[in-house]
Amino acid sequence: MTRYRELWEPPDAASLKAGQAAIERAKAAGAKTDRERGYIAALEIFYKDYEKIDHPTRAQAYARAMEELSARFPDDREAAAFYSLALRATASPTDNTYAVQKKAGAIAEKLFAEQPDHPGLAHYIIHCYDYPLLAQLALPAARRYAKIAADSPHAQHMPSHIFTRLGLWQDSIQSNLASAATARKHGDTGDELHAQDYLAYAYLQSGQDRKAAELIRSIPRTQKAYSAYFAGLYASALIPARYALEHRRWEDAAKLEIPEGLFPGGRYAGAEANLYFARALGAARTRNLEHARQGMQKLESLRQVLLENKDPYWAGQVDIQRQTVAAWVAFADGNKDDAVTRMRSAADAEDATDKHPVTPGVVRPARELLADMLLELEKPAEALREFEAVLKGAPNRFNALYGAARAANLAGNKQKASEYYAKLVEVCAPADTERSELAEAKAFLAKNGRPRAAQ
Repeated sequence: MTRYRELWEPPDAASLKAGQAAIERAKAAGAKTDRERGYIAALEIFYKDYEKIDHPTRAQAYARAMEELSARFPDDREAAAFYSLALRATASPTDNTYAVQKKAGAIAEKLFAEQPDHPGLAHYIIHCYDYPLLAQLALPAARRYAKIAADSPHAQHMPSHIFTRLGLWQDSIQSNLASAATARKHGDTGDELHAQDYLAYAYLQSGQDRKAAELIRSIPRTQKAYSAYFAGLYASALIPARYALEHRRWEDAAKLEIPEGLFPGGRYAGAEANLYFARALGAARTRNLEHARQGMQKLESLRQVLLENKDPYWAGQVDIQRQTVAAWVAFADGNKDDAVTRMRSAADAEDATDKHPVTPGVVRPARELLADMLLELEKPAEALREFEAVLKGAPNRFNALYGAARAANLAGNKQKASEYYAKLVEVCAPADTERSELAEAKAFLAKNGRPRAAQ
C-alpha cells in the first residue's frame, strides 16, 4: 500500500515494480487465513500486468476486490475503511453528482461513528467531501483530525481542505501554520510547501498580504526524495503566480521567473504550467501580445507532454489556461465578442471538472476572469451573475466578493453592493494592509450605510 497512494498521482514504473515484488513476497510467506489471503489477492489485482493494463482499469478492479473482501468479512472494519478509500479513488473528476464520493463517504462516516479516534477514517471523509456542495458534511471530521494525529504534518493540513471550501480562512491559516511547522520539524519540505500553498491562499483571501509576501520570500526548494514531491512542485509555482494574479499585478505576473532546474517536466508538467500561464496572462493584460502568444505555445507544448503521459485531467487544466490567455489576447486585439466567447468556454470547461486536492484553488478562476472582462465591457449586470456563480463554489473569495460588490453598484443595485462590500470588510478583519479594494468598500459603506439585514 505504501507504493499505491490512491489519491495522489498514479505510481511510477519503479513504484509499480517494487509493489509487484512485495506482493510476490507476501504470497510466498504463506498467509494462514482466508482474510489475509484476501488482502494480498485484492492488492495483487492492482499490480498485476501493470505494463499492459492502464491505471484507471486496475484501480477499479482493486476497488471491486476490496468491496468483495469487506462483504466476506463484515466485522473487519479495516477492510471496509480500505474499500471506502479505494472507491473514492475511482471517482471521475467530471461527475458533478459526486455519487461515488457520497457512497465512499457514507461507509467511512459509519465507521468513524464507531471509531472516532481512527485517523484514516477522518482523512478519507475529508477527501470524500472535499467539494463545495459536500464540504459541510466533513466539518466534524476536519475539526477532529488534527487532534487525533497531532504530530503528522498532513493530518494538521487536511482539515484546511474543508475550511477552504467553506471560506473559513482563519481556521485554514491555523491548520496550515501547524502543518508547516510540523513538516519543518520532520524535514519534509514537500508537506511544508503544500501547507504553505493553502496558507498563502487563505492569507490572500483575508487581506493578509504582508504575510503572503513573506511566504514568497521563504519558499524552500523541494526534491524528488520527498513523499509529497508533486505537491511541493505545485506550490513552488502557485504561490508566486497566485500572489501576482490575485492582486492584478499584470506586469509582475509577466515577469515571473521560472526557477532553473526545479521542474522536471514529464508527468509533472501540470505544476510548472501555472507559472507560464501567469506570465502569459500578465503579458496579454499589458498588451505584450507577442509574449502572450509565446506563452500560449508553451502551454500547448506542456499539454501535449501531459497527454503523452496519459494524464487527461492535467492536460485539460492546462488547456483551460491556454484558452484563457487566448481570450485576453483577442480582447486586447479588439475582438471583444470573440474574447467573451472564448472566456466563457474556458469558464464552462473549468466548472465541468473539480479542483485537484493538491491545490486550494486554481491560480485565478476562469469564471472570475470572465466577470472581470464583462466589467471592462461595461456589462455590470452580466458580470454580477458570473461573480456570484464563483462565490457559490468558492465562498468568501476576495476578488469575487469585491467584483460582485463593484458590479452590483455599477448596475444600480445599492443593497446588494452594500451586502458584498460589508462581507468583504468582515472577511478581511485580520487584514495587515489597506488594499484599495478595502478602502473602497469602507468608503461605500460610510456613504451608503451597511446592508439592512446587517444593521
